[in-house]
Amino acid sequence: MTPAGEGMARARPWGSAGALPATRSLHAHLRGGGLIAYATESCFGLGCDPRNARAVRRLLRLKHRPQTKGLILIGGAVGQFRHFLAPLPAELSSRLAQWWPGPHTLLLPAARRCPPWLRGHHTKLAVRVTAHPQAARLCHALGMALVSTSANRSGQQPLKTWRACQRAFGAQVWVLHGRIGRRKRPSTILDPLTGGVIRA
Repeated sequence: MTPAGEGMARARPWGSAGALPATRSLHAHLRGGGLIAYATESCFGLGCDPRNARAVRRLLRLKHRPQTKGLILIGGAVGQFRHFLAPLPAELSSRLAQWWPGPHTLLLPAARRCPPWLRGHHTKLAVRVTAHPQAARLCHALGMALVSTSANRSGQQPLKTWRACQRAFGAQVWVLHGRIGRRKRPSTILDPLTGGVIRA
């Protein structure tokens, strides 16, 4: 599969050692608006560069997902969200270690410059510092947060293997080899400022 989603499908090996494909090639693919599929805690995720509006629109079309719902970002560290979030109260910043790294997606106030294609019709953005070792390694290698939404079309079951992703998406997505975690359910979504739990 060539950058920006053209050409033949391919799955790049990850393997037990967690080897990534050439970071430069993956960067170029994402900068060009390409999509990737990668293993997360409970299923494969579809991702892209969250700053690339064309890539996000392509992902939403592939999933048949409305933009108004907003999207989740994952990162390997809290600092990878700094361009998307408003400054957090010190008291909340000190409590983030309660949830991260881990399967908890937090709704946090979005920065003014946070693109509307990420937050939808909301004033908060859903973010997670992932505990999945391969997904975290991916974010660290790229030096950026990634869009993370389950690898499936809306209304269908999330895909659990890289082979299933290849069959479903073909040349539209650069599929990375990997194994999902042991979690059976999607991440918990909660608002730490209000205490509300949106998805248990």
